Amino acid sequence: MRKVAVVGYAQTPNVRSQLYQNEVEMLLSIIPELYETSGFNKDDIGFTCSGSTDYLSGQAFSFVMAVDALGAWPPINESHVEMDGAWAMYEAWVKIQTGEVDTAVAFSFGRSSMGDPAETMILQLDPYTLAPLGPDAPAVAALQARALIDSGKATERDFAEIAARSRRDAKNNPQAQLKGDFDVDALLAEPYMASPLRKHDLPPITDGACAMIIAAEDVIDKAAKPPVWITGLEHRFDSHQLGGRDLTISPSTQAAGEAAGVNKGKVDLAELHAPFSHQEIILKQALGLADDVTLNASGGALAGNPLMCAGLARIGEAYRQIQDGKGNRAVAHATSGPCLQQNLVCVLEGQS
Repeated sequence: MRKVAVVGYAQTPNVRSQLYQNEVEMLLSIIPELYETSGFNKDDIGFTCSGSTDYLSGQAFSFVMAVDALGAWPPINESHVEMDGAWAMYEAWVKIQTGEVDTAVAFSFGRSSMGDPAETMILQLDPYTLAPLGPDAPAVAALQARALIDSGKATERDFAEIAARSRRDAKNNPQAQLKGDFDVDALLAEPYMASPLRKHDLPPITDGACAMIIAAEDVIDKAAKPPVWITGLEHRFDSHQLGGRDLTISPSTQAAGEAAGVNKGKVDLAELHAPFSHQEIILKQALGLADDVTLNASGGALAGNPLMCAGLARIGEAYRQIQDGKGNRAVAHATSGPCLQQNLVCVLEGQS
């Protein structure tokens, strides 16, 4: 296996609604920063892969126009995944492993404010048995949260404490959308959005974009900063049928974590893509993370959840925290699909 490292990352601020920039313009605001801070330029990049979904953009092949932000001429080697940008990074990593290229850019974007993301997510459910019932994303997540409570693994107070901690920690993240100090008792006094979930348990509607450069060891000397190595990377998926699996656990996350080697060393910090508060509990257990691991110091998806970007952002945030000296070994996680259906785990390590 070729050694590959993250050498650059940039993202837009997470905002409730981006009214003044389209997807191309959002990316144009961060691509120059990506090249400037990484030490690499457009001519150095051998492969580009994007992650997005036409359902958010409201038009077919929306990813094609996004390539304009990277410079469509001269032609580039480009691909796309209809997934979160973390899976675009995975494809880019595979491309480097083949030996065809030494460097790659993975980027993603999402403007969910243009529609109703809760209803849009209905389209990812089984089209024959679930989607016709019309359960929106909070309702589906509430089924999982209720199962977790009924199993005795968590309480509504646990959910509120996670939300309060996440948004408190987000005060240190300039890109975060929701941040501040929240009283847990006050949160628990709020009405339900979809029992047992309240507003604080749900991710905010967010617009945003992010981009990352990864490079093989052969060309790492061009990096402007010490590289953060990808020492493990894997993804797995669970059944599409919600009734066909135990929603209180995440076997696919556990399997991906084991394959990525999460347990092969001490984990200092973790960025978990948990759009709903209760999902952090499930993911922490699935990955076998100790209580002393710093979870979602960036605020996580509860502080800003740009659809199709939040997973790649978890890898980017873990990269930044290692660069800032907050730890040397991190676990980054991304999810897609209802109730943690598909999961990707990335292990990152700084210079020893």
